[in-house]
Amino acid sequence: MDAPVKPEITLPGISASHGIAYGQVFVFIQSNVEVPNYQVEPDKRAAEIARFEQALLATRQQITKIKNEVEKNLGPEEAMIFDAHLLVLEDQALIGETIRDFEKTGRNIETCFDQVSSRYIQAFSEIDDEYLRERAGDIRDVAQRVLQNLLGQAENSLSRLADQRIVVANDISPSDSANIGRGAALALVTDSGSRTSHAVIVARSLKVPAVVGMGDLTKVAKNGDWAIVDGYDGIVILHPSESTLFRYGKIKEQKKTFESRLLQANELPAVTLDGVKVPLLANIERVEELPMVKDYRAEGIGLYRTEFLFLNSARLPTEQEQFVAYQTVVRALAPHPVVIRTLDLGGDKPMTGHPHLFPKEDNPFMGLRAIRFCLVHPDIFKDQLRAILLASAHGRVQLMYPMISGAEELTRANAVLAECKAELRARGQPFDEKLEVGAMIEIPSAAATIDLLAQQCAFFSIGTNDLIQYLLAIDRVNDRIAHLYEPTHPAVIRTLKQIVDEAHRRKVPVSVCGEMAGDPVYAPLLLGLGVDSLSMSPTWLPAVKYVVRAMTMADAKALAAEALTLGTATEIYAKCDAFYRARVKVE
Repeated sequence: MDAPVKPEITLPGISASHGIAYGQVFVFIQSNVEVPNYQVEPDKRAAEIARFEQALLATRQQITKIKNEVEKNLGPEEAMIFDAHLLVLEDQALIGETIRDFEKTGRNIETCFDQVSSRYIQAFSEIDDEYLRERAGDIRDVAQRVLQNLLGQAENSLSRLADQRIVVANDISPSDSANIGRGAALALVTDSGSRTSHAVIVARSLKVPAVVGMGDLTKVAKNGDWAIVDGYDGIVILHPSESTLFRYGKIKEQKKTFESRLLQANELPAVTLDGVKVPLLANIERVEELPMVKDYRAEGIGLYRTEFLFLNSARLPTEQEQFVAYQTVVRALAPHPVVIRTLDLGGDKPMTGHPHLFPKEDNPFMGLRAIRFCLVHPDIFKDQLRAILLASAHGRVQLMYPMISGAEELTRANAVLAECKAELRARGQPFDEKLEVGAMIEIPSAAATIDLLAQQCAFFSIGTNDLIQYLLAIDRVNDRIAHLYEPTHPAVIRTLKQIVDEAHRRKVPVSVCGEMAGDPVYAPLLLGLGVDSLSMSPTWLPAVKYVVRAMTMADAKALAAEALTLGTATEIYAKCDAFYRARVKVE
């Protein structure tokens, strides 16, 4: 008797790496180490600390070995993931706090380390920035490995994945992903994670589709189940029917053809059909992203987020250390521009090693962060400003302040910058005396006072992520209300138009560096509203360049004019989507 046919189930997630895969599921559950809790006798405490140091050493050796293997199998860029892991093992705040807790409580070192590392993981998990929030996974991965070494346990590994399978996991840590050989995984799917998770980085390097944020797929899927992974629309189909398989066979061929067209277009300049050149730039967080910026042919850096230098370290980076990082980026991109944004630390992005700098706040998103933090801590701010100024001698640098709320704040920031310039002149160190200074427009009060800010700014860059969040009073990382976060809300479109028009009246150019800029459906609307340039994640550049080359600026302006007359986000999005589909021939 034939086994009953299982009903087809379609489950939504987050598209993370494009592609379509069909195959059998391999369920991988990453479980936490069970940590015993007991008192250590006083005469054995020195040996307990020695045991901890030995576990740290063993972990360092293991991670170094993994890094070397990943570099050999996947490449140097993917191997850099593990530099962050090695930094965790050298974090004197983490290690020192563990030993202090042990000396204070006398509880076994596993318990102390588990409690301290959990506090660090929690702090990073609460950071608003998606990329930095994912760094909690670095600490979690290292912590689990240290605990395994302390307890003499073998690691739970994906190395037993021999045949081609769709890997379905609650999460895939960097250590796990390092064990996936080329050709072993058809696709990666995780219950948790985001577009910046390590699973995604590995999936892209392996050139396999990935869908993350599935919720509880590991409880639904079983080993051996047949499934389709759609990395374009972010869905997983369990037990697909014959008709679904046939339909996806056609979709896969269409998508391959379309991606080939995108990459071909990316070799050409970003010029509209009616001859308007559109500068397309990249957003980066780390020096290691430079190869991607060049591969995708960005015309410069529209947003260099500098928090990573601080959040990935147990101590404040020195002026010299910051200068080396900034100089590396500036030289590599010369003569293209590099917009360096000053620190957006504080509140939701605290440095775990410096709790005194970041007291707990009830509403960190609107607390002591970004430019507010810098003005309260001028020594930290000045170190960074001097480093940026010094880098400006090596290429075309533009400096940008985040979260500016008004002209008075901007005046104070520029006064500190003037002090730094005077100090460098006194030292006899060169910098660009004509360094352009701009502001992020991400707070409604800044959007309403563009005329005042323009008196002190050479450029503006709209951070749509926060601007939309504050305009609509929507916490975009709150799952219960995230559906209300609407980039095409009439209030958002009208505010963008007001910003651009007011800035242009004062001959100040405007860029957009939020997620809207990298979405090919929204990019024509932004350009039609008058935005001068777009900056985005490097991987989004081909899709945006393609639509730019397939449209006229006149049509984009007509789209924007019509959008400004519509009353709902749904109507405006439908117009943008239809505009996009008509020009890129999306089936």
